[in-house]
Amino acid sequence: MLKTLIITTILIAFSIFGANAQSDTQDVSNHKFEFDGQASIYGSYSPNNDLDIFMGARYLPELNYAYTLRNKTMLDFEVSANIYGSVLFDPFNNSKYNSDVKPYRVWARYTGKQYELRAGLQKIDFGNAMMLRPLQWFDEIDPRDPLQFTTGVYGALGRYYFLNNANIWAWVLYGNKNPRGFELMKNNKNIPEFGGRIQYPVPKGEIAGSYHHRNASSKDLQGYDFYDKIPENRYALDGKWDVEVGVWFEAVHINKRKNVGMLTNQTYLTLGVDYTFGVGSGLNVILENMLSTYNEKTFAFDNRSNVTATSISYPLGFFDNITTMAYYSWDTQDFSLFLNYEHQFKKLTGYVMAYYNPDSQTGMGSVQYENSFSGPGIRLMLVYNH
Repeated sequence: MLKTLIITTILIAFSIFGANAQSDTQDVSNHKFEFDGQASIYGSYSPNNDLDIFMGARYLPELNYAYTLRNKTMLDFEVSANIYGSVLFDPFNNSKYNSDVKPYRVWARYTGKQYELRAGLQKIDFGNAMMLRPLQWFDEIDPRDPLQFTTGVYGALGRYYFLNNANIWAWVLYGNKNPRGFELMKNNKNIPEFGGRIQYPVPKGEIAGSYHHRNASSKDLQGYDFYDKIPENRYALDGKWDVEVGVWFEAVHINKRKNVGMLTNQTYLTLGVDYTFGVGSGLNVILENMLSTYNEKTFAFDNRSNVTATSISYPLGFFDNITTMAYYSWDTQDFSLFLNYEHQFKKLTGYVMAYYNPDSQTGMGSVQYENSFSGPGIRLMLVYNH
């Protein structure tokens, strides 16, 4: 109730401020105020699960205000909420309910000709891999989700863009607890995280290096010694080139400064390729493979696993598209399949999705709750953007 009151108050205040700013200023062209949002309803049936019917709804209202200063720099703000509710049930038997109102994005940004500074609850993502993403450090995007929903992180981000298209990033995060991407341990939210990234253009592509430091906690991890502060360093190199086909890689090494067994060192390498065949409207095929290792010693490569993923998409017309994704774990021989048909109505977008998931969805990074049901299933979703 308190969260609802706070977010509602912010939205109303932001609306009044934006309206007053436009009416009171002599040069209204310096001001830009927008309100939009996304509403979605969805349901799924997964017969292999004890609670086999899932239904939910989500609304993401968003307020944006931008003001262009006299020196041509810009100050803008975004405030949005995540309002959702869902029920998981077996008819005439058990049921589970979940609902909440949370901040989704709350940030302020100052933008110049070649730089930007942004602070608050925001989305930060980078890298070139599309399905198997070692660089999924700060987001929870599931590649099978057509809406690309992800919670944000609290922090400050600065970016500078050079005239040759190179750019440099720097960030400081604070107050974030839950694991993201391939993280197996929670963050210590009381200790700041920090890092940076440099992207540089090369012939027919670009290459980038990234670094991040955080303190992890093994408090809720079964079978491991309890440490509340585990210094962790991440090093990454990634690149992408367009040479007849698109090719890319992401390589990440993670080292913890305390011995936590096989989780002390993690190494990931993803190689990917894509090509659009001249069939009809264009048949796009993406293929990725990720090698991952978990070892007590650095670069020991004792505990290895390989996951291969593919995505095939084809536009059936201006308003219809079909996409299929498949994942295969070579070590456990687990197979996952996802099929999505999308149709654009005048004001709505409809999705019909079919899937098959193994009991354990390893190698896929963050997996949304809606995509975590095991066995076969079908999901329907209707989305309205305003």
